Amino acid sequence: MTETVKIQNLKCGGCAHTIKTKLEDLDNISNVVVNNDTDEVHFDYSEASQIATVVELLSKLGYPVEGASNPITKKAKSFVSCAVGRMNS
Repeated sequence: MTETVKIQNLKCGGCAHTIKTKLEDLDNISNVVVNNDTDEVHFDYSEASQIATVVELLSKLGYPVEGASNPITKKAKSFVSCAVGRMNS
């Protein structure tokens, strides 16, 4: 099955690289595509419960889904994730 979530704080390819790498590390999550133009993350999953796991991980990385709380701490985490993604891409 495929899911698309719209996220906050997505800035660049560094962000996208971090998101793609971290989500693909999860069991049964594959074909992760991050679209910087639309702030969307597309992925394939096998069980509905995995969507919540993805949403939780995105939030921990600093990219909460649209409509979720986005305090300054989440924004700061996204800058760290972005920098890490730039260094590792």
